[in-house]
Amino acid sequence: MRNKKNMKKRIAVGILLCLMTGILSGCHGSKGSKAFEMPESFDTSRQYEITFWAKNDTNKTQTDIYRKAIDDFQALYPNITVNLRLYTDYSKIFNDVITNISTGTTPNVCITYPDHIATYLTGANTVVPLDRLFADAKYGLGGSELRFDGPTQAEIIPKFLEECDFDGAHYAIPYMRSTEACYVNTDLVEALGYEMPEHLTWDFVWEVSEAAMAKNPDGTYVANGQEVMIPFIYKSSDNMMITMLRQLDAGYSTPEGAIEIFNDTTTEQLLTIASHAQTGAFSTFKISGYPGNFLNAGQCIFAVDSTAGATWMGSAAPHADISEDKFVEFHMAVTEVPQFDPEHPKMISQGPSVCIFNKKDPQEVLASWLFAQFLLTDGVQIAYSETEGYVPVTSKAQLTPEYQDYLSRSGEDTEDHYEAKIQAAQLLLDNVENSFVTPVFNGSASLRSAASQLVEDVTKSVRRKQTIDRTYIEGKLYDDVTALYRLDQLGSSYSGQKEDLGPLPTESKVLIGMLLGVWILLAFFFVKEHMKKSAK
Repeated sequence: MRNKKNMKKRIAVGILLCLMTGILSGCHGSKGSKAFEMPESFDTSRQYEITFWAKNDTNKTQTDIYRKAIDDFQALYPNITVNLRLYTDYSKIFNDVITNISTGTTPNVCITYPDHIATYLTGANTVVPLDRLFADAKYGLGGSELRFDGPTQAEIIPKFLEECDFDGAHYAIPYMRSTEACYVNTDLVEALGYEMPEHLTWDFVWEVSEAAMAKNPDGTYVANGQEVMIPFIYKSSDNMMITMLRQLDAGYSTPEGAIEIFNDTTTEQLLTIASHAQTGAFSTFKISGYPGNFLNAGQCIFAVDSTAGATWMGSAAPHADISEDKFVEFHMAVTEVPQFDPEHPKMISQGPSVCIFNKKDPQEVLASWLFAQFLLTDGVQIAYSETEGYVPVTSKAQLTPEYQDYLSRSGEDTEDHYEAKIQAAQLLLDNVENSFVTPVFNGSASLRSAASQLVEDVTKSVRRKQTIDRTYIEGKLYDDVTALYRLDQLGSSYSGQKEDLGPLPTESKVLIGMLLGVWILLAFFFVKEHMKKSAK
């Protein structure tokens, strides 16, 4: 009888211990779902419904390509229904994903950027690491059980796939790639007495831009005879700062997340930018408006935008946003962005990638992976790349006769074969090895925003008649930007230093106290039992 009582006590204590441990780990150790485990086979007897979040501007053709890809995929896998949700901005996708992580309602498949994925990963097992899926013999890249002709891992352009490798694993597959281009009104360059160089340099762009500020007695500009002229407009001011630093081999951040952007080179470039903003020779998209609109109206000479924006640039641009009466006929060159060292060009690689979110049902995740892979098939890759100055991310698609024929027909018309669009794509194809990406870590998106803020703030401050000097930049500006994006916290969190998270919450202290109490109670019973046995 006594042994039964002791046994009951031990069982009760054991249960209590397990419960308390579970509660404690639930509060501190389980921030996400169970890690995804690859099923042995895909269960085709079940029905699956997955959501696909994608970005689209105002290009209806891109929407049609998404819908056709879904229809073609569902014809191959009739037990998988794909629901498309379109966004007009990547930041909106990012914000919605962050919101939905907390409620467990993330999409299944999402077009996004690695900087964003790094933030998604703060929830344990939120995004599925793909390396095992890549290598799976049946359902991996080029797998034997796929119902479509997808690329193998070797057929994804290595440089593009590397961009999806961070935090020790591949968390995405590339979908499309672009770079930045400088769209140049060569007529205005020549009218100012200059000849276009083989490769643009920063010195050349700044010099021509300043020359373009000369005015006639009536107040119009000599270069274009108009009342408006902003010679140099940069669409993405974050890319501008990042590219300058990379070209000059200056610090930006380490792969571990240490913040290095506040350095002498950054200061010198900001002083240069401010000096040209002061004369009116330089501005940004956020301050003045879309560079393509000014370019097409003959009010800009150097317009920097993504190669994916090529159809908005030029006298015959099929997607231009200005009225026909404002168009000016001009010759346009599509070149690499300005360089400090033209012999060793460096340009940023950008473009959307695709990630897969973890779910409780591994079969649902596998269904998502099948669809994500389908986006890499030749039909989808070529069709989407032809809508803008994107390039397919697989050598398999790039080397097809269909895509090579597309490239060869540059300038044949002003729609499908719009010259600037194909030239923009060719620019990246010729410079894949000269492209670069920034380190990805939780907080890298904030650092990118900070890089943009530096350029925007010095440009705005000049317009407000503030004095822009080294003291202003290295004091007020750097401090303001650091505080705005909490970069001091990123630096401590990601440079190998331990982050002080503050005292434990009261609930956690109570749970730990209860757990210690259970262990003390267990030890008490053990000692008491041992003493009884010794007494006998």
